[in-house]
Amino acid sequence: MRNFVVLIGLALLTACGGVRDDLANVPDPVGAFRLGHNIAVVDEPLQGPFSRTVEDAEWQAAMVTAVEDRLGEARFFGDKYYHVGVAVEAYVLAYPGVPLVYSPKSVLIFSVNFFEDSTQTKLNDELIQITVFEPCCTIPLLGSGFTRGKAEQMEGLSFNAARAIERTMRKNADWFGGTPENLEADNTILEGNVLIDNPELVAPQQEPPAELIAITNPPGTIGLP
Repeated sequence: MRNFVVLIGLALLTACGGVRDDLANVPDPVGAFRLGHNIAVVDEPLQGPFSRTVEDAEWQAAMVTAVEDRLGEARFFGDKYYHVGVAVEAYVLAYPGVPLVYSPKSVLIFSVNFFEDSTQTKLNDELIQITVFEPCCTIPLLGSGFTRGKAEQMEGLSFNAARAIERTMRKNADWFGGTPENLEADNTILEGNVLIDNPELVAPQQEPPAELIAITNPPGTIGLP
């Protein structure tokens, strides 16, 4: 059974390179945006249920790196500086659950604010709060605790958080002197705090499909291990 689950995970992970490869592309500019201060504040964020523990300094380093990789001057070189401030509010780094029955998911909840450098003006009137799941490869019936270690989970969540920040910027490109964009929905990025708004998305009770039960429990076996 364990080998079967691992094979499912490896097959799905191999199939999804596109989202994670996008940093290699030269992005369209977002108005005049150039990254100024890249600030991540982490002060004992809420650790959700069924989660591995992460030190504040680890989250801070992961978020600063992810924002720099995505929004730094190697990719965006407009003629005005803007500051990005991120506050990590809550997270779940999933432990391995029970395959095909109970598989908690990894999430990161954070808020982000944008400031124009020369006037120190805050650009967003309201707090922007975002929940991200790990990017791509959300494996049905299999949480990432089976296939990824703590560092890999943090890297994936931070990567997707930076993606979410860029998407927010593009949707509100007029803040940076550009034209707002209409982007397709991404089910790994949600507004708000999913631990409050819809905790079932993090730790669902799952019923395996009948065809999987048939595969993993051929005639004469006793049931899911």
